[in-house]
Amino acid sequence: MSSRPDAELAARALDMAYEMRGKPGVMFHSDQGSQYGARKFRQRLWRYQMVQSMSRRGNCWDNSPMERVFRSLKSEWMPTTGYLSAVEAKRDVSYFLMNYYNWEQPHQFNDGLPPAKAEKLTKKVSEFSRHLHCGSKYNLC
Repeated sequence: MSSRPDAELAARALDMAYEMRGKPGVMFHSDQGSQYGARKFRQRLWRYQMVQSMSRRGNCWDNSPMERVFRSLKSEWMPTTGYLSAVEAKRDVSYFLMNYYNWEQPHQFNDGLPPAKAEKLTKKVSEFSRHLHCGSKYNLC
């Protein structure tokens, strides 16, 4: 979190995400904010071998999954009276994003599973499927 939504903040957030679960070839999608077009941020994407994708100008539907995250945060999580301090806000918003939203909140798109659990299940299924085909005449391993 920062008081300025600049390229430095976007680059730090990308660093954090990459350190947690980065993989080359991942697509990073954003709106057309200046922080995402800044040289500093684009160089970071290049370093991590990520592909950049930007929404079309004025088309909120391109970012609808993220808009849904922020709607949940603002309407279902944040106190209506606000936070007493920036430290409290950072701690609470971090908990919402990294724990509750990813690991606990069910998502209709994932058949009721939270995103992180659905991703883990998908990995297990793909690894199992890959294992079944090892040594087959198709030699998919």
